[in-house]
Amino acid sequence: MSYNANDPRLTSWVEVPSDSDFSIQNIPFGICKMNDGFHVSSAIGNQVIILSALAENGYLKEVEGLDDSTLKNEFLNDFISLGKSVTSKVRETLSKLLSVGSSLEQDAATRKAAFVNMESVEMTMPVRVGDYTDFYSSRDHATNVGKMFRDPENALLPNWLHIPVGYHGRASSIVVSGTPLHRPMGQQMPAGADAPVYGACKLLDFELEMGFVVGKDTKLGDRISVHEAEDYIFGLVLFNDWSARDIQKWEYVPLGPFLGKNFGSSISPWIVTLEALEPFKTTSPAQDAPRPLPYLQFEGDKNYDIDLEVDIVPPSGESKTVCRSNFKFMYWNMCQQLAHHTVNGCDVNVGDICASGTISGPERGSFGSMLEISWRGTMPVDMPDGSVRKFIQDGDRVVMRGFGTKDGVRVGFGKVDTEILPVK
Repeated sequence: MSYNANDPRLTSWVEVPSDSDFSIQNIPFGICKMNDGFHVSSAIGNQVIILSALAENGYLKEVEGLDDSTLKNEFLNDFISLGKSVTSKVRETLSKLLSVGSSLEQDAATRKAAFVNMESVEMTMPVRVGDYTDFYSSRDHATNVGKMFRDPENALLPNWLHIPVGYHGRASSIVVSGTPLHRPMGQQMPAGADAPVYGACKLLDFELEMGFVVGKDTKLGDRISVHEAEDYIFGLVLFNDWSARDIQKWEYVPLGPFLGKNFGSSISPWIVTLEALEPFKTTSPAQDAPRPLPYLQFEGDKNYDIDLEVDIVPPSGESKTVCRSNFKFMYWNMCQQLAHHTVNGCDVNVGDICASGTISGPERGSFGSMLEISWRGTMPVDMPDGSVRKFIQDGDRVVMRGFGTKDGVRVGFGKVDTEILPVK
């Protein structure tokens, strides 16, 4: 019988708090920075696991095809490029080593070398992002935006139910959780004005998203079918696609997002593999009016039941949860997004990120941006310190979390936590 690293009965000799995202059923991958450089890592409970230390002590020798040189690296790209036959075997091996009764449990010397408290290490960008695409795949979000800025009776544009709408973003400004961002400058067109003005963004917003990391290269001219897309997706991260609404509103006609988006996007440091998320697959929203073209039609469960939360933490430190949503609300799923992305022969590479677009549910409490939560500033949010928020202010931190729970098992992403600094 094959080993099941998702088995909810598995328990670890490592202490795992009940509310930890990093159960033995998770085994995510990331990069941590130590005194001697960068290391491919995993996590369980409050511990970061240094994979090179395990390899040096012989604990990963059963993984055929593993190149130990990939384990001391600034990014996961080379490790991911080994293929799922290797990376999935690494996850399975780690699961066995972390299970009660393993040989590692009794090896104090290796444990000392390989395990580090999560609070004492710096987690860095998990992948070198070559290209980044942002989709617009939440029907509730697209409908809300359409109601605000266009005809409420025809909120969705004519193409929206036929294609996963997307745009190419800026890879260089994607930063890891904990990296502060400065409020952007740009042109805006004030209401009633005859000419634009230049100044600091006044309507700074977050966008609650998930991002998938491409796990396999293609060649120019190749297409990835919706049926094989999962083979090309390594795993998922939390993604905050920051948005300068006033800059974006002025510039987006006719070519779409530019300066209103490319000043920064924030991701969580841990990539949770598709294998770990398999138990959380769920049905997708019906796509029958209209039915997508054949290359976008799929079978089986392709959405994921992942609870999502967004907190605003003002300088006073008294946080407020402003959004509780779920990844399962997405109309267009990742397999459709990747199939559409490559149907014209566009090549993709290991480490590329495709973001979901803002994830909103049907109720105000599940809206994934302040644009929707405050309904374009007309319904401000009361904060615990007595202040109000229409959009994000200087000194605010926005903290996003995501996790799935099933059969008593929690598999999560940690958090993506970003502070907004004044204009630089």
